[in-house]
Amino acid sequence: DNPAVEEEAPQESPENDPHHDMNDGQDRHEQPHEESPEEHKGHHDAEEDDGYRQIQEEHEKYEEGKQKHFYDSIDPDEFVMPGVFDVEIKLADNQVKIVSVEVEKAVREKPYIGGFVNRRNEIKYHHAFTQTDQQSTYHPQKLTREVQTYQYNTKSSLMMREFGTQMEKPGLFIDKRKDKVIKPKPYFSSDEWKKQRWDRTLYIQCQIRGWFARRRAAELRKKRNDRDLELLRKQEELRKKEEETHKREIERRMHPKKEKDFEILYEELEAWRLSETKKIKASTELKEEEKKLALQQLLYKETKILQQIDRLKIIANVANKEEKINKFLKAMSDPKNWERSDERMTEVHTPFTTRAKELMDLYNGLKLPYLSIDERLDVLLHTKWTVREFDCNLTREIVDLIDREADMLNRGRSESSLEGLRKRLANLFLQFIETPEFNPEAARFQKVPRELLKQTQSIIFE
Repeated sequence: DNPAVEEEAPQESPENDPHHDMNDGQDRHEQPHEESPEEHKGHHDAEEDDGYRQIQEEHEKYEEGKQKHFYDSIDPDEFVMPGVFDVEIKLADNQVKIVSVEVEKAVREKPYIGGFVNRRNEIKYHHAFTQTDQQSTYHPQKLTREVQTYQYNTKSSLMMREFGTQMEKPGLFIDKRKDKVIKPKPYFSSDEWKKQRWDRTLYIQCQIRGWFARRRAAELRKKRNDRDLELLRKQEELRKKEEETHKREIERRMHPKKEKDFEILYEELEAWRLSETKKIKASTELKEEEKKLALQQLLYKETKILQQIDRLKIIANVANKEEKINKFLKAMSDPKNWERSDERMTEVHTPFTTRAKELMDLYNGLKLPYLSIDERLDVLLHTKWTVREFDCNLTREIVDLIDREADMLNRGRSESSLEGLRKRLANLFLQFIETPEFNPEAARFQKVPRELLKQTQSIIFE
């Protein structure tokens, strides 16, 4: 508690008042005012409030200075954050309210951001980090010209060599053979320079625009040529396709192979027969007997055409059978395609495919026509050695046929007399190839179950 100090202001005497003389005349006529007890008490309370407020302000200034000097005197490294702070808050009515503020100390562990270990001494080194902002790179200002008045400087220098001129005079000869006379050219005004620049600019623009136009024309010409070439190419492809289709249709009619080819022949034959019959019956120039004779001739032609179609069927069956056998032998002798880890294929020849290829070559050798006697005997000998690796009825019969053909060749028999024997030998050898016991690769192409096949082949092996 601070006691209030009351000080009474000294009352100034009329002599000490500088305005006393000025108001003297007026004060003489005014009566002196006597202060009442209530007014005297109010003035006294006001003086006490002013004194208390002044003392309070001085105390606050003292506390603030003391606190400021206290924090300035503390070493930051030794400062320990207290758990509670007392904060003074001034309210609107000049009252002071003390509020306690609790401090929560957040303890954070140092994050691990990696490091390395020295293998020689097993010392661990951890990476460090900091929150200090990176220093900005200093870029000095570079200007080609400062925005200031340019200052002229005059500097002199001494030359390494002196020069001078010498005028011609009596007694002195100057050689003028290497002199060069320079005459001034006609004056070139700024208007002429602008006109020359304008003309050259127009010339450059004309050349550039001409180049653009030529390039555009070349592009359009190239597109037109490409379009024409593409059209010609498509027309050529269409023509070739039509020719191939026409040749294929002719081939289908001349050498039919499939059932659809023969159906086309029968349909065209029927259409031709109906057309010719209609013409004969609708003819008014022929008599009844001539019409019957024409119908008989038409029937005879139709019969001949049907016979020709039947012969084509026989030829087609033989060709289809040979083609089927060749595809079968080729499929057995083809190498295996194995997929590698990089999705590419590798062709591998196995012992089974190698065996199948050897048998295919022997079969094709037996089917070759127009061989000499020595070549035919060589083929028969290789076939006999291959077959004699196994002993069964089939192999014994093949060996018997080979010996019979070799004996007939030595006797000089003709090719036509050996045709039936050779067909029988080729069929038996094909049966030998199709047997899995002789050709293991043929097991993949068996359509009959393996157990049933063994039961049926037991008759051959006995």
